[in-house]
Amino acid sequence: MANNTMKIDVHHVTRVEGHGNITVDVKNGELKQVELAIVETPRFFEAMLRGRPYLESSHITSRICGICAVGHATASLRATEKALGVEPSEQTVLLRKINFHGEILDSHILHAYMLVAPDFLGVGSVIPLAKSAPDVVLRALRMKKLSGDMCATISGRHTHPIAMTVGGFTHYPSNDELYRLRERLEEARADVDATVELFQTLDMPDFERDTEYIALRKEEEYAFIDGVIASTDGGTWPIEDYRKVTNETIVQHSSAKHTANQRESYMVGALARVNVNHDKLHPKAKAAADALGLKPKCTNSYMNTVAQVVEIAHSIEDSIEIADVLLERGIQWEEPVPPARLSGEGVGSCDVPRGILFHNYVIEDGIVVGANCIIPTGQNLANVEADMRALVPTILDQGKEAVTQSLEMLVRAYDPCISCSAHMLDVKFE
Repeated sequence: MANNTMKIDVHHVTRVEGHGNITVDVKNGELKQVELAIVETPRFFEAMLRGRPYLESSHITSRICGICAVGHATASLRATEKALGVEPSEQTVLLRKINFHGEILDSHILHAYMLVAPDFLGVGSVIPLAKSAPDVVLRALRMKKLSGDMCATISGRHTHPIAMTVGGFTHYPSNDELYRLRERLEEARADVDATVELFQTLDMPDFERDTEYIALRKEEEYAFIDGVIASTDGGTWPIEDYRKVTNETIVQHSSAKHTANQRESYMVGALARVNVNHDKLHPKAKAAADALGLKPKCTNSYMNTVAQVVEIAHSIEDSIEIADVLLERGIQWEEPVPPARLSGEGVGSCDVPRGILFHNYVIEDGIVVGANCIIPTGQNLANVEADMRALVPTILDQGKEAVTQSLEMLVRAYDPCISCSAHMLDVKFE
């Protein structure tokens, strides 16, 4: 291995709303450089919010991401509601949970089936997979259709929801619509079982690196909205203390900041949530985790996709249970809860598909005067680099094709919010 010299230079890797570069430089077996640089210019959403009425915040920030639009909108609403002293009704809270499950399902299915599965099924993308395994692709599309319809039923549409507002909703599904949605969720159990069976046949790469895992935590449920910030290294923090956990720093090689809490880096996302909240999973999701060999604390980043499959099972079952509660009570028209005040500061947090998300607003006389948003992919960047530093030396002797494949799959494992073909990295060796 001492004679291994390798240079990997990847430019304009499609990532979260932008581009990134991967650089790996090995000289005579010594790792000289490993960097994941985000080279996209800032998008200034926080600046866009300044001077805008508070009711516009969720609609503006949902545009941060077309895949996590519900997550951004929900975190935004919670930040605004905390700033203005708004306590949403129980019906609003339950409807938001179903809406959020719809987005979790939509994103996880996209990633697991269309970005990750082709690697293991010997094809370059989901397109040839449609010919070689049409049942797999049709199942994925069927599940994605259901997840999109869940969001559309609750909030008007999935991408950039329109019916959610501060203190409630501007539109409500009928009891009949919710009943039909519940029937489809029940039918989807067969597709969830088939998804678990599929991933039982896929061997994740063997890679272990212990790190800190951070996610929202609640004592009464598997947390996606609200709660406290919790770490596998120990400790909990109120959402309002998010800066003490994220500790953003500027790095020379990237326009995106890095974060670190109790170690050099930490991981967020489905694997972090399962590591923090395994005891709160629905029994059927726990059964899926057992079937897939996922037990906390799992330290293999490639298993993030497996954790997503477990969350698919959880979101289906929890949505059915919430729908049952709402149907028993009957959907009631409610006016949005009015603000108790028009000035204040609030922090909202949701654990969106890719991990814990923070929105922090300062509002004066109904106008946003300050904003801060910390997204999950940014929080994962330092951990991806740490994984790469640990992985590359162990696979150098496998040759450039194997190294390329392993790096592609490692980056994909973090689910970097992309909508392109599975083989997103163009790796060149010199």
